[in-house]
Amino acid sequence: MKLKKSALAAALVLGTITTVQAADEGNGVVRFTGSIIDAPCSIDPNSVDQTVELGSVSNVLLVDGGNSAPKPFEIRLEKCSLDTAATVKTTFNGAAGQGGLLGITGDARGAGIALTDGNGTAITLGTATAGQLVSIGASNATLAFSAYLKGNGGDATTIIPGEFSSVANFMLTYN
Repeated sequence: MKLKKSALAAALVLGTITTVQAADEGNGVVRFTGSIIDAPCSIDPNSVDQTVELGSVSNVLLVDGGNSAPKPFEIRLEKCSLDTAATVKTTFNGAAGQGGLLGITGDARGAGIALTDGNGTAITLGTATAGQLVSIGASNATLAFSAYLKGNGGDATTIIPGEFSSVANFMLTYN
């Protein structure tokens, strides 16, 4: 009986020590996401999910279809492996606003976001841009674009101040 009590006491002490040693000293989760694409170039991770700050734009500037200053942004390609030169076309999609502009959400009203390619040519949502050349042997390439806030064409009473946001998805096509 004395042996059983000693064994039980030892088991309790060891169980307490194990529990103390396994105390939570911090934890968390690391998620890894991505995709495998069938393309001659990878998209730089900094280009996949980015924010273009259009700034604080005066409502007066947007009257009668006026617009803010264009803000440039890029989609950078990396680790390209091209046997022949290729053109890359970019198709942007998102919630359509008036006049083919990218729609905005939030408190602001009376404007949308216009997108242009690196040459300043307007981009139509859902339609591929003109191709930008990626040369043979180029390991990296940069696709240039701009965005600006554009009024929907109304007078000052139709431009409602407030915060806004919008999301555009893009897809690349190589030829």
